[in-house]
Amino acid sequence: MRRVIITILLLCGLLLWQSFAASERAMTVVKQPDTETAVCGAFREPFMFWLWRNMAGVANPQAVANIPGVEPLRFKTRDGITLAGYKLAAENPAAYLLVAPGNAMLADQLVADLQPFRDRGWDVYLYDYRGYGNSQGKSRLAAIVDDYGEIVAHLNAQGYRKRLLYGISMGGVILLNAVGKTDLYTRLVVDSSPARISNLGCPEQYDPVAHLPKDGVRVMVISGARDTVVPPGQMAELLRVAGSRGARILQDGEFAHPYQDSAPALHRRRQSEVATFLAQE
Repeated sequence: MRRVIITILLLCGLLLWQSFAASERAMTVVKQPDTETAVCGAFREPFMFWLWRNMAGVANPQAVANIPGVEPLRFKTRDGITLAGYKLAAENPAAYLLVAPGNAMLADQLVADLQPFRDRGWDVYLYDYRGYGNSQGKSRLAAIVDDYGEIVAHLNAQGYRKRLLYGISMGGVILLNAVGKTDLYTRLVVDSSPARISNLGCPEQYDPVAHLPKDGVRVMVISGARDTVVPPGQMAELLRVAGSRGARILQDGEFAHPYQDSAPALHRRRQSEVATFLAQE
């Protein structure tokens, strides 16, 4: 029942976002000097992030209390904002895996589920977005994109041999915008992210499809036929362009939106596909 309620709220939120787009399109500014200034509408963007934050709920440290190898994290951004998160520490890690969550998720809700990635010998990092959970700041698209560029640069300075990224829904939008065209990562999985967000009133420069690398062999894109939050039609251009550049494309007839699959076995299969791709040399 909770899954159904969340899906309905997400869909209602997207409809509201689209209804605001026409009236605010003329107010959209492509480049802002203040990283916490809204770029997708002065009213629409703050409202939508408010809605998503409330859907995500409040931070619950007890959710990770009994998970082995978990460490609380704090990351300070260039503009002085402290982001809260967690690290799942592996023994003798050969890689890091940075997970960017969906827009109605908190880090402490995902830590337990990400343990299979840690068990592969990867240090797993995940943070609450600005304004979410225990992270400071205002939740704004441009600011969050900047944050993840900083986090990737920080992790790359730690000496890991492999640099792995996994973006879930909005997380894929964020990671593609932050580092998609760069050589700052070894492999990137984009799971159920739309090709474009300019149709929601954001500047075209933030469209995920515009940030795919020219050589896509390091990228995997996942789309589920049963996804009602980001249905296949909204991913079609991303799948087509990524596939034409050599990316691994997984279109599964049984997958829904991440963490909304109808059976635990489907979720485990999804994780296995992600892990197999990330583990490739």
